[in-house]
Amino acid sequence: MRLRFTKMHGLGNDFVMIDAVSQRIRLSTDKIRKLADRRFGIGCDQLLIVEIPSRADVDFRYRIFNCDGTEVQNCGNGARCFAQFVRERKLTGKKEIRVETQAGILTLKVQGNGDVAVDMGQPNLAPASLPFLSDSQQPAYTLPLNHGSIKVGAVSMGNPHAVTVVDDVNTAAVETWGPQIEAHKHFPERVNAGFMDIVSRQEINLRVYERGVGETQACGTGACAAVVAGRVQNLLDSDVKVNLPGGSLYIKWAGVGESVIMTGPATTVFHGQIKI
Repeated sequence: MRLRFTKMHGLGNDFVMIDAVSQRIRLSTDKIRKLADRRFGIGCDQLLIVEIPSRADVDFRYRIFNCDGTEVQNCGNGARCFAQFVRERKLTGKKEIRVETQAGILTLKVQGNGDVAVDMGQPNLAPASLPFLSDSQQPAYTLPLNHGSIKVGAVSMGNPHAVTVVDDVNTAAVETWGPQIEAHKHFPERVNAGFMDIVSRQEINLRVYERGVGETQACGTGACAAVVAGRVQNLLDSDVKVNLPGGSLYIKWAGVGESVIMTGPATTVFHGQIKI
């Protein structure tokens, strides 16, 4: 079987986009791993599949798979690429697109400059939503590691995030702390680990160690979670520029009861076919 695909990225967080609306596909976990392999496949952080929706009030459904083959609920950078992909493939001509995901319904708006604004929905701070093992909800939690402990803010953006404030993301021990946090026993389903330093109340620097992937150039839900965690701890204002290794996103969150709005670019790299 020949599979048509598009390679895209959002600030260096790269994806293989697959149209399952106009072509019939069946991908096993093993095939997803092979497609994502950077030496023997196409190579990507995540693989996104566009499908026909299961309900009448949305335009599409999409599924997200990490490079290790595990399916996840949400991906902010992927959502922006999704909006550009379905328009480039002429699956829709809409500039406002409603998408069904495992995390709920997302509304995507393509801007005049090509950026995409995504209504990521309301964050969930309840420990059970991640899930995170805690007796009570707090702005931050002390998490024991192999050597010492750190404080994390726990936020669900449809997928789980643990956010740590550090002095400098460039010197933070992301390679050491990231795997420990991701697989920590307090997060039974693993977690994405974010590390942010605060430039001002309107700007942060961020690195994210993603579960099932490792550190990536950018993480949209991680940027949203970092701003939410910072707001809950009264460290940030409602509009924040988030600088990631791959570039910058703009996150807006007015507070509890409001949706998080993420705005940033989506870039097409190339189209191709592969025999599987």
